[in-house]
Amino acid sequence: MVILSVDYGDARTGIAVCDRMGMLASPVTVINQSYEPKLIAEINELVKKHRAEKIVVGLPKNMDGTEGERAHKCKAFAKKLQQETGVEAVMWDERLTTVSAHRALNVTNVTGKKRKGIVDAVSAVMILEDYLAAYR
Repeated sequence: MVILSVDYGDARTGIAVCDRMGMLASPVTVINQSYEPKLIAEINELVKKHRAEKIVVGLPKNMDGTEGERAHKCKAFAKKLQQETGVEAVMWDERLTTVSAHRALNVTNVTGKKRKGIVDAVSAVMILEDYLAAYR
């Protein structure tokens, strides 16, 4: 099953996708769009292009496991995304994925503008990898 993951942000949204076997998650793009209807339309095009059968949206829980304002915003976004695409959208705990993405980019010596442009896509990969590992 092809799964598309979304690391939803106010300014940038990272997108990743896995292969049909669910073995390999790869970054797709970072969408620089803050206007939600346009963002959803762009993601819908990616869903169609990759023939995604499920969408995993990162859920930014607090470290104590509670959900704050940002988590509620992500849930509302996922609901709209599911309505627009017709593809099931599920939430997945994304705690520390951005920190892990920055660490991974440190190891590969990616800095400056390059880092800013890809960290959200790397976070989307990590969300998807966590989701896939839970269901293997």
